[in-house]
Amino acid sequence: MATIKDIANLANVSITTVSRVLNYDETLNVSPETRKRVFEAAEELAYVVVPKKKQKSKWKIGLYDSFSLEEELVDTYYLSIRVALEKKLKSRSIDFFRIDKEGNEGNLNKIDGILCLGTFKSKDIERIKGFNKPCVFVDSNPDEYYFDSVVIDFNSATRNALNYLTELGHENIGFIGGVETDMYGNRFKDLRQDVFENYLKEKNIFKEELVKIGGYDPKDGYTNLREMLTSETKPTAVFVANDTIAVGCYKAAYELGVKIPDDLSIVGFNDVATAQYMVPPLTTVKLYTEIMGETAVDLLVERLSSKREVSKKITINTKLIVRESASAPKK
Repeated sequence: MATIKDIANLANVSITTVSRVLNYDETLNVSPETRKRVFEAAEELAYVVVPKKKQKSKWKIGLYDSFSLEEELVDTYYLSIRVALEKKLKSRSIDFFRIDKEGNEGNLNKIDGILCLGTFKSKDIERIKGFNKPCVFVDSNPDEYYFDSVVIDFNSATRNALNYLTELGHENIGFIGGVETDMYGNRFKDLRQDVFENYLKEKNIFKEELVKIGGYDPKDGYTNLREMLTSETKPTAVFVANDTIAVGCYKAAYELGVKIPDDLSIVGFNDVATAQYMVPPLTTVKLYTEIMGETAVDLLVERLSSKREVSKKITINTKLIVRESASAPKK
């Protein structure tokens, strides 16, 4: 496992800066670019790409994402996939560049295919179709008959996390998440929330007051868990929609004198590089972002090489990483 010192050396910053960035310290006065270097270094050290004999590729690929730098730094899930995409492209000696979301189409005639990362609105989908290039979507599937895609099985991932908590003996289980936006700009329930509610209803232990919905950043985790822990019905465990929310939950629990996992178990989602450095280390659902990135690149190259017309959708499995933030509830 990479240490904070390793990350500091790769990002060319101090160990203290790394620690404060990974813990989303709001009082730290550094630029977004510095935060980005730290998160990227953490992701790059999280897995090893086996080097292969390089041969210059004939393909040129465009990277098109749906998020801003600020959004990427709040929830580093997409950052980790982007790092994986870029590492895979570099390992295959494929030239690539970012496509300007604001409309500069100048370089598009030079590219052979496009990797689209994120969830896009209808106008973005129409623009992408207008490029008339083979495309692979990563983490969304806006038109399964038109585009290739690489996605996660959120249903089984969520159920595995909840199985773990119920097998430990938890019945008062809370959920903290956000609201998703589809390709048309419509807001709808996070799929993890739907699965959570259905699962607990099947077991007759669902409590609506233990569901809190806001955004996906640490502030939302902090605010929503404080509300839960100071209400009449308190959870013994909380499942959160991403690890970034869990960071805020840790802070709220600490301020209220609630010990993790003795008084409250927390299970996250994503297994971003920072999860293993939390205190206690976070039990979370690992999304294999490196495999998502590698698979997307391979899928696009295969389509370019074969001239395949039928689209493919590849689903990547997940794994619950058990660390130290969850245990059996007190009797």
